[in-house]
Amino acid sequence: MQDLLIKLQSIIAGAPEPLAALVTGLAGAIPFVEGEGAATIAVIAGVNPVLAGVFAALGNFLCVLTVVFASSGARQAVVAGITRRKTRSARRVEAPALVGANELTEHLDATATASQDESPRAAARRQKFTVALEKYGVPGVSLLGPLLLPTAFTASMLVAVGVKARRVMFWQTIAIVGWTTIFTVLVTAITNI
Repeated sequence: MQDLLIKLQSIIAGAPEPLAALVTGLAGAIPFVEGEGAATIAVIAGVNPVLAGVFAALGNFLCVLTVVFASSGARQAVVAGITRRKTRSARRVEAPALVGANELTEHLDATATASQDESPRAAARRQKFTVALEKYGVPGVSLLGPLLLPTAFTASMLVAVGVKARRVMFWQTIAIVGWTTIFTVLVTAITNI
């Protein structure tokens, strides 16, 4: 990761300002670099802080937007598949001519349950996320999430548990703009001392 940051800084520092702003936007789309990291790198490299902040936030926003709508589509497909399976298995149970309907239903239920099983570590992470979501809500998880995870990861987890994509994007946009602005202002102040 350190090598990536050094390479990004050298690319941004050596490029004319319009190109440096575009590279800053691309860097903002990289998880773990994010808007705040890209803006920091760009300001240190000498890019105008306003350009650095805007392009870094825009890159981060576009990445999160893509992840949220892809995750939302995937979740809808999974939920629709589960609903179809349950409907089919319910029809099979109701069919009187089908021998062994109870055994078939039990097998389908066991198969669905087995595919949803998680490792203990994954289950623990999901539990921590669920507790944080219950405690802080979507605004709190979105605004505080960048302290622990990339915004794209937090956003996809919110969508996966059923939060509407528009609501996730609303709060993620506020978080991206807020964190990128804070880091841009702080780094600008520090580099101008």
